[in-house]
Amino acid sequence: MRLTNYSDYSLRVLLYLATLPKGELANIKHIAEAYGISKNHLMKVTYELGKMGLVETIRGRNGGIRLGKSPDQINIGSTVRKTEEDFHLVECFDREHNQCVITPVCGLKHVLHKALQSYLAVLDEYTLADLIADPDAYRQYFQSKS
Repeated sequence: MRLTNYSDYSLRVLLYLATLPKGELANIKHIAEAYGISKNHLMKVTYELGKMGLVETIRGRNGGIRLGKSPDQINIGSTVRKTEEDFHLVECFDREHNQCVITPVCGLKHVLHKALQSYLAVLDEYTLADLIADPDAYRQYFQSKS
C-alpha cells in the first residue's frame, strides 16, 4: 500500500507544525525548504488542511500557519482517510471502472480489502503527538536544511 504524495505532504506539514514551540508560526517557504519539496504543492496541501481544521492560517505581515488542533487530537488514520482520493488498491475496488473478468470469483479482493482495513486500523492507533515524541530532534533536522 502506498500513500499519494498529497497525503505524504499533508503528514509532513503536520509533523513540521507539531514540532514548533507553542504559538510559533511557520511559513510554507520554510517547510518546503526543510523537505526539499515544491512550495506550490504545499500551498494546495495547506489550504486543504485548513479546510479540514487541522491547520490554522493567519494572514498579514506577521502571518503564517500553525496547527489548528493540538497534536494529540490529530489522528493519523483519520487524516489519511481525508487526504487520500481513494483506496482502490486494485481495479475491482473501483466498482464504476472495474473491468476485471474474474471479479465475481476472485478471492484476492477480499484479502486485499482485509489488508487495507488492517493498515488503516494501525494508523488509527496513532496521533500526531505519538509521532513527535522528540520534537527537538525534528527541529534540529529542519534547521540544518534551512
